[in-house]
Order: sequence, then structure tokens, then C-alpha cells
Amino acid sequence: MNHVFPRHSKAKLPTAVGGEGCYLIDADGKRYLDGSGGAAVSCLGHGDTEVVEAVKAQLDRLAFAHTGFFTSEPAEELADLLIANAPEGIDRVYLVSGGSEATEAAIKLARQYWVEKGEPQRGKLIARKQSYHGNTIGALSAGGNEWRRAQFGPLLLDVSHIDPCYEYRLRHEGESPEEYGRRAADALEAEIQRLGPENVMGFMAEPVVGATAGALAPAPGYFQRIREICDCHGVLLILDEVMCGMGRTGTLFACEQDGVRPDILCVAKGLGAGYQPIGAMLCTAEIYDTIAQGSGFFQHGHTYMGHPAAAAAGKAVVSAILDRGLLPRVQEMGEKLHAKLTDRFGQHPHVGDIRGRGLFRAIELVEDRDSKEPFDPARGLAARIKKAAFAEGLICYPMSGTLDGRRGDHVLLAPPFIIEEAQLDELVDKLDRAIEASI
Repeated sequence: MNHVFPRHSKAKLPTAVGGEGCYLIDADGKRYLDGSGGAAVSCLGHGDTEVVEAVKAQLDRLAFAHTGFFTSEPAEELADLLIANAPEGIDRVYLVSGGSEATEAAIKLARQYWVEKGEPQRGKLIARKQSYHGNTIGALSAGGNEWRRAQFGPLLLDVSHIDPCYEYRLRHEGESPEEYGRRAADALEAEIQRLGPENVMGFMAEPVVGATAGALAPAPGYFQRIREICDCHGVLLILDEVMCGMGRTGTLFACEQDGVRPDILCVAKGLGAGYQPIGAMLCTAEIYDTIAQGSGFFQHGHTYMGHPAAAAAGKAVVSAILDRGLLPRVQEMGEKLHAKLTDRFGQHPHVGDIRGRGLFRAIELVEDRDSKEPFDPARGLAARIKKAAFAEGLICYPMSGTLDGRRGDHVLLAPPFIIEEAQLDELVDKLDRAIEASI
């Protein structure tokens, strides 16, 4: 008898028993190429001995000490390492256990900041359609994917959502990428004016959109203009790098490539690389000092925040990314993956767009390339591709609802940073067969 409450009660899953580099192994000995790092988590692959030994060593010293009573050496060291490599002005790290906790903390910090600044009327949050910020009620409210939000509607907070920066779908004919980036960003200005600048506490966005839109990178100048708008109206810029951060796009923090410094920054997934559950919310000194010199107490918290073993894993992972030269490797292998995807699918009659940065790539599938018409949602194309790929021995991340939460399909790829070129070929070959078997 099985007592686990699974994600899907109608799916019978194999049992994972081992991991080796870029592969996971099930109880029958079948090997699966981890082409999406689970959900962009396993950036160092499986079985990294240095990270495993760091966790073991920490457990030998100290497994747990509640942060209401103690700090710990690994938590302090991880925070120092993150800040030493963070965007200018980011000064404090709030360690949590995952991405949803990080984004939830960011929303609550933004609110408390304005209360302690003496502007309690600032309670409105603006985010984007087709975004994903996690599954707690606050994080789900900020997310703009209607399929994920639908059944929980009565519970969700009142968050405004503007259009995403989605060049493939929303850039007008004859409009340059730069012109489109400016127009897409100006939607934030219009929404702030509609709500009243004095009422808006923050704008939340993923620098490169992950699960819900498939490695959707911004148009040139988009985030620079977003930063200008936020500064003009005193609105906090909250960047969610839970999926796209920690080297996934080729720089430790994804926003580095857009030359933008946020006020609050969220990371997770690749921070622990799957070796421990960990996430972090980072903020500026100005935000921290406002709380510290006011009430002195951030009215938030979780039991396992700052967990010593998780922090030890995070420090080992970030150190590995930086010390092993993995960021240049992500850029190099990312370009090779993009080239291989373009060579294989660039003229495919049902592939409309190939996009992304670093080892964070996606293909968007369409019924018709010329009109960009998506497939009928009733076909369940993404689910079919996922199943076919898994049968081939490939783990990838197909999703439906790319356009509006209901229509559109894409396949997200986020392999480990250690992937070899021959494994990129294996990934593309298996994905090709899975798509052909599903369309």
C-alpha cells in the first residue's frame, strides 16, 4: 500500500535510486538524461562529491539550531559569499527553504518596508501575466498564469498584472526590438498611474521567465526602462531569479546581463542544486536599515530558515559554480545547445521560436509557423511530449498555456552546467523523437 500523496494520483512513477553526473537512474536500471535539471535545479548534476561531503561535515558538527536563538557559521558564510557577488547595493540575505518562501518573503518585506517608512497606503503590487512566482497564496497571487490560479481565485490577493515582454508574440511588425522593449516597459508606467503612484509598493518580475513562458528573455532596454519607472515613482523592483538565477543564464545573477540592480532579489533552485532545500531573499542596505532602525523585527519567518546543513550545501554549490569556471562554461555550452536546437528545429514546421540564455533554453511549438497559431489545447501536446521524452530516457520540462495559461505549448531545457557536447546531441536527438511521436 502506498501512502505518499503524489502530485498526480493517476500517474505511476518509477522510483529514482541513483544519480550520476547528468543522469538519473531508476530501480530497473534505466538511465535518464536530466535535460531540465528537474525544474532547473540540478545545476551541478547528480553525485557531486564536494557538495555531498560539505553537507556530511556540517551534519557531523551541527544539524539544526533555530534562528530565533542562534545564527550559524554556514549561514553567515553563505550570506557573505552571495553579497560579495551580488549586484551593487544588495547587502542582506534572508535564507529560506525554497523559491515560494523567498518570493513570499519578498512581498511581505516590501509591504513592511513602506509601513515602517510611514507610507502605509502603499499596498499594491504589480506583476506580469504569464509569470510564475511560486505556490503559496501570496506568491501565487503575484504569478500571472491563469491555469495555476483558476481554482484558488477566491483566496488570492489583489495583484495587478501587465503584459509580459514577449517579443515573439507581441512585437509589432516594423517595430524594432528596442522600440518594443520600451513600449512593453511603459505598460508599467501606465499601470502605476492607474493605481496611483502613492499606492504602489513594488513591481515583481522574472528577468528570464521560466516555467510559464519558456526561457523568455527581455527585449533590449526593457529592464533599464523598468528601473527608471520604478525609481521615478519610488516603487521597489523585485526580481525573481528562483529559476533563472545562480548561473543558469551564464552569470551568477541573471539581472547582471541587463545591467539592472533590483531592490529585492529572490533565488533558490540552483542555490542548493538539489543537494538541500534552500532559497534566499536578498535586499538592499536601505531596505534592511529601514526595518533595523524602525521596529527592528521583520514580522515573518519559517522554522527551517537558515538551516545549517542547507546553508553548507548552498555555500558549496555557489563556490563550485564560481571556482570551477562554470559560468563561462554555461555560456559556451548554452550557445552550442542553441545552435544544435536551431540546426534541428529551425525549419521545423511546428517550431515557432527558439529562445533563451545560457543553459536555459526553450522551443515554442505552433500549429502553423506563419500565423503563429498554437495547437488546440485539447491535444495536450506538452504532456504528450513529456511522456514520450521520458520513454526515450530524457527528462525535459514541457508546459502548456504559454500564451495565456490555456493556449500554447513550449519545451523548457535546463541541463546541468557540467553537460558535455555529446550529451547535448543526445538531448536534441531524444527530444526530436519525442516531438515527432507526439505531434
